[in-house]
Amino acid sequence: MSDSPRVYVPRPRAVPAPETRDLSAELNPAQHAAAAHGDGPLLVIAGAGTGKTRTLIHRVAQLIARGVPPERILLLTFTRRAAQEMLQRVERLVGSVSQRVHGGTFHATAHRLLRRYGQAAGIAQDFTIMDQGDAEDLMQLSRAALGLADQKRRAGDPPTKRFAKKETLQAVYSRHVNTGLELEHILGRDYPHFAERVDDFKRVYADYVDRKAQRNLVDYDDLLLFWAGMLDAPQLGATIAGLYDHVLVDEYQDTNVLQARILRGMTKLHRNLTVVGDDAQSIYSFRGAHFRNILDFPQQFPGTRMVTLEQNYRSTQAILDTSNELIARAEERFSKRLWTERAGGEAPWLVSAKDEGEQTRFVVDRVLELHEEGMPLREMAVLFRAGYLSADLEIELTARNIPYEKWGGLKFLEAAHVKDVLAFLRVLENPRDEVSWYRLLLLLPGVGDVTARAAIDAVAEAGWEASGLSRFTPPPKAREWHGRLATLLAELTRAVRRATPDLGAEIGMIRRMYDALLRERYDNAEPRLADLEQLQTIAAGYADRAAFLSALALEPPSATQDLAGADEPGEDDALVLSTVHSAKGKEWDAVFVIWAADGMFPLARAAGDPDQLEEERRLLYVALTRARHELYVTYPLNAYNSRMGADYSIDQLSRFLDRGVRATMQRVVVGHAAGEPQPAAPPAAAAGLDLRALLRGKFAG
Repeated sequence: MSDSPRVYVPRPRAVPAPETRDLSAELNPAQHAAAAHGDGPLLVIAGAGTGKTRTLIHRVAQLIARGVPPERILLLTFTRRAAQEMLQRVERLVGSVSQRVHGGTFHATAHRLLRRYGQAAGIAQDFTIMDQGDAEDLMQLSRAALGLADQKRRAGDPPTKRFAKKETLQAVYSRHVNTGLELEHILGRDYPHFAERVDDFKRVYADYVDRKAQRNLVDYDDLLLFWAGMLDAPQLGATIAGLYDHVLVDEYQDTNVLQARILRGMTKLHRNLTVVGDDAQSIYSFRGAHFRNILDFPQQFPGTRMVTLEQNYRSTQAILDTSNELIARAEERFSKRLWTERAGGEAPWLVSAKDEGEQTRFVVDRVLELHEEGMPLREMAVLFRAGYLSADLEIELTARNIPYEKWGGLKFLEAAHVKDVLAFLRVLENPRDEVSWYRLLLLLPGVGDVTARAAIDAVAEAGWEASGLSRFTPPPKAREWHGRLATLLAELTRAVRRATPDLGAEIGMIRRMYDALLRERYDNAEPRLADLEQLQTIAAGYADRAAFLSALALEPPSATQDLAGADEPGEDDALVLSTVHSAKGKEWDAVFVIWAADGMFPLARAAGDPDQLEEERRLLYVALTRARHELYVTYPLNAYNSRMGADYSIDQLSRFLDRGVRATMQRVVVGHAAGEPQPAAPPAAAAGLDLRALLRGKFAG
């Protein structure tokens, strides 16, 4: 017997004979054409509600049925849940053999390949993956080591004096890695106040990369970058690409430049790449998604077969007519026109309201009517372009005791910057509100728990007059802001004593100080400033400060349900409020799209950028195509703008809803019910009645 060991090579596992059932029986002709495609690149343009997932799982099943070994198939998705659900559905078609298909997210697949092949490229096999928080903390260490952590801007200093926070550093780094854009371009476009600090950004990133290498750490962006790097190496790249005979990708319109590069590398030996997506639903450029990936696919993969899915299984034809007209105006797109065999359906409503309050009341009244007719609240959704646009609606829903869930960020009144401004108002209304004083004082640089307590004691010794702040000596870092806070409170107190309180004007005075503080605290302050605009608008509708604060305190909105990207309906029957981004992939019986006015949809900041403007159009298309049976698009004719100091006329419906789109809709103007009851006048004061004395008497000895 020889001393030389034998080499064991496992025999290829046999693929069970395909089922006798006709796998194409439940597919329409276009879906069947995509599922039955042979070899070579395939681009499936799947319109909203056209059975994209069904087509993709049948494509996998057909490959297995015709003899492709399941382990030679790679299915890439953007969420683990999507991959699991697809493979479970494939298993129902072809049996347990489907469990050998490799399915998962881009990052999970990169992780598996890096563990297996990374040593050949200089990555130790026992590397540790950092999550985003870990990566930000390591970025902070690099920032501090280079002496950039304590750079703070004082009044009068240029914006570049303060250096970027760790979250911004990580966001820019990730954008650079995933898009291939130069740092100069990213900073100039998204963070112009840091454009002159590009060399400092590069120093931080060089140190960050060294620290990761020294500690054998890998962040999320490294996973994709290293996968692409391994594919670029001739021998190693051929080995990895040779693992699979077919690669399939879901939601291709959401891929970034780096992911497209990976896919070219994974299919360089066979070109068997199937991608499914919808150019009309490409809305994630802020995450690095590259719209041109799907548009240019036929040029990047010559010989591509393209199949378009146009039969819709979700919406009525009336809703599809409006959606088709909207997207037909897109500058660049693949031609398609959605249609359905479902008969009937009312034309979408285009609703004009006098102002935001009337818009809110219309939505709530119509929701209640639909609910009384038998439609569950969970089958209705209110969609908006940005989270702050639901503020007035949230308050009205709470006041009417209508349960709701909000998707796409924290609820309006739970945001820290909104709470900060409310703390100013509470101190003015009740100078003894220690909690609000504490919150205000902690806003000041260099003020911690002990210092805030000392300042509150000084105010208390002055009889809870704001002037008591002058008796307190702040730490050096807080002197400037301490003086500004004391001056602001004194001005607000004098203004209230001189005239009838104007709550909108009060918040305007507060914001003259707080907006500057907010900009120093946050690298990207614009969304937070928009929240404060909305708070000021809502406050202007109340008679006085006390009424406003009481309304919020007595019926505060419930806790947020989810953060963006992790939204699923709760078990209870509740109306869904959602940003359009968070609503993608979902559908409801009735959908309300609010604030369909220029400046809100599209957002004003997109107006000067053709690419952003086109993405705004696609975003509105996504909103409209979430509706199954009923669609309402609303806009107010007037809104409050604190910059103008008064109500102003919006005077312009969203530019996307042009005459052709409006021709598919029915115009509706909000009316008013007659005979609404008026609140009763309060009775005269009861002589001799002292309620606090009654309370004290309960505990008197």
